[in-house]
Amino acid sequence: MVSRPALPPVAQESTPALIARVLREAIADGRFPPGSQLVEQELARELGVSRGPLREAMQRLTQEGLLVGRRNRGLFVMELTEDAVRDMYLAREAVECAAVRRIGATGAGPRAAEALAVPLARMRAAAPDPNGREISEADLHFHELLVELSGSPRLLNMHGTLLTQIRMSLTGMQGTYGSADARIREHVEIVEALGAQDADRAETLLRAHMQDGLERLLDR
Repeated sequence: MVSRPALPPVAQESTPALIARVLREAIADGRFPPGSQLVEQELARELGVSRGPLREAMQRLTQEGLLVGRRNRGLFVMELTEDAVRDMYLAREAVECAAVRRIGATGAGPRAAEALAVPLARMRAAAPDPNGREISEADLHFHELLVELSGSPRLLNMHGTLLTQIRMSLTGMQGTYGSADARIREHVEIVEALGAQDADRAETLLRAHMQDGLERLLDR
């Protein structure tokens, strides 16, 4: 038997990582709106944690760009300014379009279309509330799954770093839909193009879908 260095023990999620996850979720769903201040003393009391791991968690979120430090004032949730929104959509479009091209290149379009029918069905089920949480979560799942189906760990990792900002943008779009029809139709057309092995059309439709989202955020 070939000798090798022993593997390290599997570590449980650290307290700072748990705190960061809770704060990330609260930022994503709007409990801490863009531009709001996170007060360390209040958060430590509310979460029932000491300030050391809380500071470490907040530092993580600062490195991710979700929190922004203001000199002599503290930490604030990033604001969805026009520049920030445009830059986020630039990165998101690059990753998701690359995923579509990869799916097309590997001939996985029909399989991807079948898998994407699941979040699409969730969107249809949530259609009576076009600006609700359920349809937004199904929308997010659709795009996460699209990137996952590319089979590229690096694309998935890059998309993962954008997820909280994407969720913030979906929360920001609430109230901009009169009905769910157009939102669902855009996703249906992308799925149909993938199923037909037409990755070029799927990419064109995805770019148009991204442009619609960008405009909704900037016009809100």
